[in-house]
Amino acid sequence: MRIFALLALAALSLSAEWWGFRGPGGNGVLESKKLPVKWSATENIAWKAEIPGKGHSQPIIVGDRVFLTSSIEGDPIPGQKAPEHTLGGKPFVHPDTTAEDRKVTLLGLAYDARTGKLLWNKTLYEGPVYDGRHKFNTYASPTPVSDGKRVFFYFESQGLYAMDFDGKQLWKASVGNVKKVGLGAGTSPVLAGDRLILQVDEDSGENSFISAISTRNGELLWKVKRDAQVTWNTPAYVKHNGVDMVIAAGTEATIAYDPKTGKEIWRGEGVGQTAAATPVTGHGMIFPNGYIPKKRVLGMKLDVDAKDRTVWTFDKGTAYIPSPVLYGDYLYLMAPNGSLTCLEAKTGKLVYEGKRVPKAIPFHSSPVAFDGKILLTSEEGETFVVKAGPEHEIIGTNSVGERVVASLALDGDSIYIRGDKHLYRIKEK
Repeated sequence: MRIFALLALAALSLSAEWWGFRGPGGNGVLESKKLPVKWSATENIAWKAEIPGKGHSQPIIVGDRVFLTSSIEGDPIPGQKAPEHTLGGKPFVHPDTTAEDRKVTLLGLAYDARTGKLLWNKTLYEGPVYDGRHKFNTYASPTPVSDGKRVFFYFESQGLYAMDFDGKQLWKASVGNVKKVGLGAGTSPVLAGDRLILQVDEDSGENSFISAISTRNGELLWKVKRDAQVTWNTPAYVKHNGVDMVIAAGTEATIAYDPKTGKEIWRGEGVGQTAAATPVTGHGMIFPNGYIPKKRVLGMKLDVDAKDRTVWTFDKGTAYIPSPVLYGDYLYLMAPNGSLTCLEAKTGKLVYEGKRVPKAIPFHSSPVAFDGKILLTSEEGETFVVKAGPEHEIIGTNSVGERVVASLALDGDSIYIRGDKHLYRIKEK
């Protein structure tokens, strides 16, 4: 009985906490009726804590800890240059690449979830960076992930680091030098049992791969080459009909891998363009999506032996950075201006299209959902509360009064918002 009680408690903790990018199942959804729906810069703020440096990584919540990453850029390093890039097999130089010659300090941060006190601030890397970043991006954009005992911080070319909850470094590992056409990292690590899955797609794809790293000691368990040009999305980890799968969506193909061996389980069509937004899963399906040069989302079967894997496609409504959210029977796509499109997840049938928020403002944070509501958070820090379901209705607007790019995190009775300079815990008093 004690074993079953412990397993039940572990399952409850996992469902109530946000241990990695986009929370339980990677879908941006938490079933809780205790979360606040109204706040301001002064109302329902349990605490507000300063964040050193810059970063777009989402906070994660594990027990009484909140973890996130940040970066501090220093002086130029004489002679430091970015590598040469290719895209589509041709030389490529992005006009918005910057900071490739800077010294960078990369931080792992831990806060007390109850009080907002900064418990530790560890320098995990300090020195030159291998490649530049987009002027909008940061060197701390991948979200950490935890297995409940350790927390894993990932900075792509600058390394993967395992820490205990007291801030002691347990191990570090390298994925090598990764070219992202000079735009920087975006892919977050995914936990699949006792291993971390890293999707490392770069430039034209000559050196792209997916790999598994042991959570215990950082050992490389397997590494499989991918014929995939650069992506910034995070793979999906799902169990379907008793089969564990890690699914990587790319321009050329969507591929399911066995997380234990790296063996390919099935292959379907790709999004046909740059893959930056992360796919969601549900109803026995996965929904890969792309934005540049053409908007596209696919509804695909997870079945291992599916003959017609793609059930439907829809060529509108997607975004470059924000990922969709699957909530109940509906898939919600958010455009960069915050307009929302709702599809029936199983069929792709259009329910409504292009429903806008009251202001023309940019959105980079991915939507989250709970208790019949969807939260859309703009770059200006405004969060619009939208009624979930077939009828679009904005039922509230809240703001922390600070720029927000990172996706929100949910935990039981609280919403965590990472602003440019502060981390907020939103909780009803």
